[in-house]
Amino acid sequence: MLSSTERRAGVISFATAVALLAACGSSGQPEEDWQVVGRHLPSALISVWGTSATDVFAVGGDAGDGHGPMVEHFDGAAWTRLETGQIGNLWWVFGFAGGPVFMGGDGGMILRYQGGAFTRMATPGNDTVFGIWGAAADDVWAVGGALGGANGAFAWRLQGDSWVLAPGFPSELSTSETIWKIYGRSASDAWMVGTNGKVVRWDGAALTATQVAGESLFTTHADAERFVAVGGFGTGKILENEGDGWHDASPAGAPSFIGVYLSPDDDYAVGQEGAVYARGDAGWAAVETGFTTNLDESFHSVWVDPSGGVWAVGGQVLRLPLVDGVMLHHGASVPEGLL
Repeated sequence: MLSSTERRAGVISFATAVALLAACGSSGQPEEDWQVVGRHLPSALISVWGTSATDVFAVGGDAGDGHGPMVEHFDGAAWTRLETGQIGNLWWVFGFAGGPVFMGGDGGMILRYQGGAFTRMATPGNDTVFGIWGAAADDVWAVGGALGGANGAFAWRLQGDSWVLAPGFPSELSTSETIWKIYGRSASDAWMVGTNGKVVRWDGAALTATQVAGESLFTTHADAERFVAVGGFGTGKILENEGDGWHDASPAGAPSFIGVYLSPDDDYAVGQEGAVYARGDAGWAAVETGFTTNLDESFHSVWVDPSGGVWAVGGQVLRLPLVDGVMLHHGASVPEGLL
């Protein structure tokens, strides 16, 4: 089995990152270029997730066309826009092979998608659901807060067909913070990240809040070795935790990061100005995608499918309305035709 150092040998230094990532993958063989799957879509794409390269979901803003939020599904052959029957923006998607798939968004909205049908679930509040993660289909968390991030922080847990307030969530956070995302390695090992560098640890028995940075941490992800949280204001922030506490691994001169994903092959962080960074032996380095953005285009989410394909989505995501969606893909060419 390859070590983590060997698996991530595609990026070695700031000086060589661009050339290596353009030409080689973790196997050392030539790879495909980055592909613009869709651009200038009627709504921004906020989150991307799937179970395989032929089962991909991308969700985003309300398209304003009477059909509600954009929910796109890719089955390996074509894209299909799914009708949710709801109005409002969707901010996150997460699920399980064979279902269910959960989508969270405005007004406390959580949708469950299974068997080709959407169900709007009962929730205990009406603030925005920004993040969803679960260790199992019956052990799922949702987090969020006020749309602007000034207050309203919450954590909910799935109980049957509805959601309840997570017992022990630090109540003081609700007055001044928002929780943006949650991710875990197991039912007893998860982290939430939020405004002002606040993090909340779930150890299977209790929730504990601390502050590890001065700016928002927008997304967190993990592999067997480390948790990574990304964010920043103006300047990108990347924090890593290998079990001995959070330490700063931010690359110099990077714009703010919004999304992060760790995979067996490569780790990616994305953010403002169309930034795409990958983690190598020398740390995090910029990846040359060939994609030129305008000032309002940022990547909000990144996901790596089991075959190594990289999916990044975004658009105008930092201010309302959420419009001008974009999707970028790296790997074997996929059909365009996002609706």
